[in-house]
Amino acid sequence: MLLTDADCKNATCPPDLKRRRLTDAAGLYLEVSPAGAKRWFWKFYPDGKESRLALGSYPEVTLKAARVARDDARKAKADGTNPVQKRRAEKAAKAAAGAITFEGVARELHASKATADGWGVHHSAQWLRCLEKDVFPWLGSLPLADVSAPLLLAALRRVEARGSIRMAHDLRESSGQVFRYGIATGRCQSDPASDLRGALRPFVVKHMGALLDPIQAGGMLRAFDSYAGHPITRAALPLSALLFQRPGNIRAMEWSDVDADLAVWTIPSREMKGTKYRKANGRPHIVPLAPQALAILADLRPLTGDGKYVFPSQRSEARCMSANTITAALRRMGYSNDEMTAHGFRAMARTLIIERLPGIPEGVIEAQLAHGKSGPLGMAYDRAEFMDQRRAMMATWANYLDKLKSGAKVLKLKAA
Repeated sequence: MLLTDADCKNATCPPDLKRRRLTDAAGLYLEVSPAGAKRWFWKFYPDGKESRLALGSYPEVTLKAARVARDDARKAKADGTNPVQKRRAEKAAKAAAGAITFEGVARELHASKATADGWGVHHSAQWLRCLEKDVFPWLGSLPLADVSAPLLLAALRRVEARGSIRMAHDLRESSGQVFRYGIATGRCQSDPASDLRGALRPFVVKHMGALLDPIQAGGMLRAFDSYAGHPITRAALPLSALLFQRPGNIRAMEWSDVDADLAVWTIPSREMKGTKYRKANGRPHIVPLAPQALAILADLRPLTGDGKYVFPSQRSEARCMSANTITAALRRMGYSNDEMTAHGFRAMARTLIIERLPGIPEGVIEAQLAHGKSGPLGMAYDRAEFMDQRRAMMATWANYLDKLKSGAKVLKLKAA
């Protein structure tokens, strides 16, 4: 008997069987798994041996559609074509065509970079997501070699038109990476993205707000003492100024990484900014702790010392403080985004140390900021060789902040 729509809809497979087959006619059958999955197959005999052709899943492929697909396959077999081999050839052709399209090459590049030694997880995901949103819909299906500078510019103009100037520039750079990879792998011969330099509206970099005037910085430090927020947030504010590390590292500080006896905070390399390789194989970043910083941590230990994080979330101790907590506290104290941000403590420290604390080499400051350094010795040299100088600098910086907080008149000294 032929199958009915009701037969297909109500078909089940006993749990003691691997599968159940419901036959229709001319080799068509519906295969049902114990989990409830239903797939169409057509059974035929090329060269006298049984073979089968998958026709899709039910109910996406209806009974009527499955019969039409079966009839098409029977006709192809009657014409001397093996339907299974034909489908494999079509898939191979489609894959080969996709491998030379802009999207195909971009995804291949992304896959090669999204490895243990490649891009970071966040950058890798963002890189692909931006191309999927703003470039693939317009250029993705075109052969890479056919994407010209005007075509790429037209796609980027759409991004530019909605006011996302920086995104347009970032996409030009990402597209350039795709073309350069295409050149290296023989899929194209030129990089039209490089021809678009100067074609987009200029993007003016806006630096994050930071207080760079000593008097204003002192006023902010005094405001910390009068801030009526949560005690954990009140502690995070001055510690951000004392340590001037990246906000993400500050709020994710763990008690296990703080050694009060050695007066250091060790940030594992996996938590630092950088590639996957650097995160996995780099040195940890060591932050010397001045007495003022140790005092803040000692006051915090009774509150959060039993947990993992120095600054846990107020909602759950299993998570660290929210990324917006410090920024929100600064706003409640009256500092706008143009005046001061959580990231601004780094700029404040770098500027005031260079301008107000003579005798401290810029390389020592950069090492404490964990900024990468080029050259044969690079960051490893900075972290290993500057520790004594960084420890002295952090103590001098902490004392300087105390003077600013007290309102003492701090003069700008000239370096000898």
